[in-house]
Amino acid sequence: MSQSQTQNESNVSKLDPNWRNDALDLGLDYGMQTIAVRAGQHRTDEGEHSEAIFTTSSYVYTSAADAAAHFNGDKTGNVYSRHTNPSVRTFERRLAALENGERAVATASGMGAILTMCLAYLKAGDHLLAANQLFGSSIGLFNNYMAKFDVEVSYVDCFDNDAWAKAVQPNTKVIYCESPSNPLAQICDIEYLSKLCKANDILLVVDNCFATPALQRPLDLGADVVIHSATKYLDGQGRVLGGALVGSDALMQEAFTVVRSGGISMSPFNAWVFTKGLETLKLRMQAHCQNANQVADFLVNHPNVSTVHFSGLSDHPAHELATRQHHMKGGYGAIMGFEVKPSASLDSKAAAWHVIDSTQMVSITNNLGDVKTTITHPATTTHFRLTAEARAEAGVKDGLIRLSVGLEDVEDIIKDLARGLDSL
Repeated sequence: MSQSQTQNESNVSKLDPNWRNDALDLGLDYGMQTIAVRAGQHRTDEGEHSEAIFTTSSYVYTSAADAAAHFNGDKTGNVYSRHTNPSVRTFERRLAALENGERAVATASGMGAILTMCLAYLKAGDHLLAANQLFGSSIGLFNNYMAKFDVEVSYVDCFDNDAWAKAVQPNTKVIYCESPSNPLAQICDIEYLSKLCKANDILLVVDNCFATPALQRPLDLGADVVIHSATKYLDGQGRVLGGALVGSDALMQEAFTVVRSGGISMSPFNAWVFTKGLETLKLRMQAHCQNANQVADFLVNHPNVSTVHFSGLSDHPAHELATRQHHMKGGYGAIMGFEVKPSASLDSKAAAWHVIDSTQMVSITNNLGDVKTTITHPATTTHFRLTAEARAEAGVKDGLIRLSVGLEDVEDIIKDLARGLDSL
């Protein structure tokens, strides 16, 4: 629930009317789809049914004293849209409810959310322990900028619980992972990492972008903070940029202070788009997963594919763990990596490019989480800035292709992939 929902009755008089409890009483134990459609909204006096977009930079007060009360904290309400905006607040409340978090803080992008996490919870002299298997821009942020400000950064294999434990240092303050990860869709044991973090007074931060709360709720598994690139599945149609953090009210207050001071704010229009995207999130993820399971079966049986990285496959090393952590039956996400075999005339990279270039319907783009199936070559796009050694540690080989399975007819997706695979 949001911060405003935790206010007791004695504080209600200090709230602007539009900061009171939202239209859905979350104490009544509604299901996820109901929360996705209705939570977080506060209707104005206009009585609008759909959520409004508040495209305003500032707000009007009833008097100078009223303005002062808002600014000094005596009264809770809107101050400036870099700080607070009704459209953004609706998205934050709804996402927090879906993740079973107390509060969410929206940001301008997914990377903005990760930067906010770093600035809120790390300082010079601290140690950030992260998984090897991360989005290339996240690694770049940690190595090039957090290290610049004397934050020590190290990486371990996300599968290896012993490696996580051995890498913890006295100054470790944050453990960060993606589960599933980009681009190989690896799975971390979130409950194990939670116990490790609690025993060592460390924050566990989990990027839930690929699974979304429709499949997985890291906070329920013991994580402290959940990160989202809302640009991906929360929108679902590749329209706008945004990010978010979800967690306890106390941790989110630290994140909110960073966003407020640093201006890493989400726009009202983008927030409205994400709010509407959440309405269909569970339904879309069910369909994405159904398609992905069939595509993975096709790829794993194709003679020109050497490896398929997808936890939905029964022989995947993390299949049992993913089944346990993902609460949607049969839901393993829709992102997968697959490695193409070189041919007599093409090396691994050229073979991968041949498969990508042979598609006629699938979109060649670095975005993912879209209703449209997308395909990319990570070694030369999302992870090209990494050194060859860092790519090798992350498992990003020259023959690797990342696929984000969309909502087209699955037979058409398979036919499009087969064009290049069959002709190698």
